[in-house]
Amino acid sequence: MSSGPSQVAAAAEFIDRTLQNEGSWYRADDVEGRLGGQLASYGSSVGAVRGTIRDALRKYKDFDHDAVMQLASALWGQPRPGSKAVFERRLAAVVLLQSRTPLLLHSDLTRLEGFLRSAGTSELTQPLLADVVVPFLARLRGRDRQRAQVVLGRWEADPDSGLRRAAAFIQQQSAPEPRPQGDTHERSL
Repeated sequence: MSSGPSQVAAAAEFIDRTLQNEGSWYRADDVEGRLGGQLASYGSSVGAVRGTIRDALRKYKDFDHDAVMQLASALWGQPRPGSKAVFERRLAAVVLLQSRTPLLLHSDLTRLEGFLRSAGTSELTQPLLADVVVPFLARLRGRDRQRAQVVLGRWEADPDSGLRRAAAFIQQQSAPEPRPQGDTHERSL
């Protein structure tokens, strides 16, 4: 099975349809209210989102790096022109990236930046940072690490306060543990 554009579109449709079927109006109202109406909601539970991504990855097994990134971008975007982005679709993109972090390349940092800029809620930025960006950056070495550091340096000075907070979070997570002070040996009698 090829992981071309038609497979990505089919996977996005499968995920969207499943999330809509798993949703409930009362949860959708709660999510939309909690997020201040910035994002639409299907009212799917977090468990349903995780299960949907698990099922999609079983159904569409051969997704390579490009297909994963295309699918994440499709889920992050609007389901239809003129509609709002949907919280559960974006959460599904985060779950997808969590499960495929080893495939990410240094060049994906700019796409992840776009996701962070447009997330609209810490309910998306926190797992994206903690479970995707930090582990991804931790495995970069050499030139790829240097390129990522340039991007992170730009984030630190960005006018977007959310991006500055993201850079501070990443810096905090990657900072070495402080050395213990004083006597660290236990004394025994």
